Amino acid sequence: MASPLVERLAQLGSSARTAVEDERGQTTFAALLERALRVRGALLAGGSRRGAGEAERPSSLEGERILLLVSPGAAWVSAFLGTLLAGGIVLPLSALYPPAELEWLASDAGVRRIVTDGELAAVAAPIAQGRAVLRVEDLERAAPGRDAAISDIAAGDPALLLYTSGTTGKPKGALLTHRNLAVQAELLRAAWGFSDHDLLLHALPLHHLHGVVIALMTSLLAGSATRMLPRFDAQRVAAEIARRSVTSFMAVPTMYQRLFEHVDRGGAPGFAAGAQALRLATSGSAALPVTLAERWRDLTGTIPLERFGMTEIGVGMSNPLDPGARRAGWVGFPLPTVEARITDDAGNAWAAGERPPGERPAADPPAPGDAAVARGELWIRGPSVFKGYLGREDATAAAFQDGWFRTGDVAERSSDGRFRLLGRTSVDILKSGGYKLSALEIEEALREHGAIAEVAVIGVPDEAWGERVVAVVVAAPGREAECATGPLRAWAKERLAPYKVPRESIVVRALPRNAMGKVVKPELVKTIAAGIAVEERGPLTR
Repeated sequence: MASPLVERLAQLGSSARTAVEDERGQTTFAALLERALRVRGALLAGGSRRGAGEAERPSSLEGERILLLVSPGAAWVSAFLGTLLAGGIVLPLSALYPPAELEWLASDAGVRRIVTDGELAAVAAPIAQGRAVLRVEDLERAAPGRDAAISDIAAGDPALLLYTSGTTGKPKGALLTHRNLAVQAELLRAAWGFSDHDLLLHALPLHHLHGVVIALMTSLLAGSATRMLPRFDAQRVAAEIARRSVTSFMAVPTMYQRLFEHVDRGGAPGFAAGAQALRLATSGSAALPVTLAERWRDLTGTIPLERFGMTEIGVGMSNPLDPGARRAGWVGFPLPTVEARITDDAGNAWAAGERPPGERPAADPPAPGDAAVARGELWIRGPSVFKGYLGREDATAAAFQDGWFRTGDVAERSSDGRFRLLGRTSVDILKSGGYKLSALEIEEALREHGAIAEVAVIGVPDEAWGERVVAVVVAAPGREAECATGPLRAWAKERLAPYKVPRESIVVRALPRNAMGKVVKPELVKTIAAGIAVEERGPLTR
């Protein structure tokens, strides 16, 4: 079966509509595809493994991994598409990574060639030894050649290599196929109503699924225009929204928090009116705190559309497009073609209301209408699920059972079929004093405290409790004393069951986060458990 991704790009290739807006101007779909074909031709010409007497270039890169270090914009997209059309696999990385991390990822992926641009050439230089470094500006000027027609790429061929965030261990390279990308884009186009009338404001990193697939590919393959910013900047994003020229915006919770902080400082006149005019605002990559959802509702009249996805499966669940049908704190329903199940520790699907024998309740009874009928690890299967981890057959085999991908997330399903995420089994599900607790639920309650700006709840190894529940808090300016252990425990006891109240509160200047805004909880656990002083590890302050 031919690649549906390539077929869709061919359909868009003659369109005069704008595909990408960046700092250099507008690029139509037709111009974008022409640039991509030139990149393709140059990569194929430079990738020949034939002898000196054989001048004909290969028709495919045959799965060669091409590292992409290009600034966001039309050039990034042309390099990305050109590699896919040549039969290569794109490995997009961040210019913010230190050289040692770039080198590790490039080596793990077996990269031989790096595509960069003039702005980021210096970032690529430290990892250039033994690898060819190509400028996208030069590739786009190359002649397409006689074989400019798109090669016959199969739907199951790998297209994209994305490394997991590494919040719970060493990153692994997840291989996504042409079919994965095309199915994901079509699911979200239909679910979120994208069309050629849309203009997406894009300020997400392009080395994660959220930025490159969920946002960019959904918009691109729907025939929508995408305004690509060089990076997220709250002032710039707020101004773009205030102009009321964009119709959709995708973000992570941290971005919403930074936007509110900017607005609270008196910035972005007209931001509220612009936000209200958005057809769609989504949140993903981490659980959206209900407090942020309600703040957006106060501003616009509706909560952001929250969904659940991960590198290996794409977006598997989504709240409805209809704002009135969304529910804060829940990630909605499985998308068409996606199957979801809740399992116990042995992998058995749970029946209504079941709980492992002898286990105490993990949470207080849900509110009316949110009655949970099952709780356990979430498993997913469907055509958007990834191919496997590059070079890690054991990890790939361990990630699947009977065709189901084991997400490692604990979830609950309500009586009406909605799902809510309670956290990662490895960092967010705490076992303390015989109870199974959701760190996300405790965090949600603590965010109601006016003195708490940010919070992460973790479990620190403890001989008596198994795990000691600890709240790591960023205090609002001047209110650190209210976040100390004694006052915070007294406040929490009035709102949480006794076994959920954190036994300790630690005030810090900032929480360690990865590029997508997720708190790196293992780093917090390791630092606090080791009792490392502030002077040795920076932001942690007891």
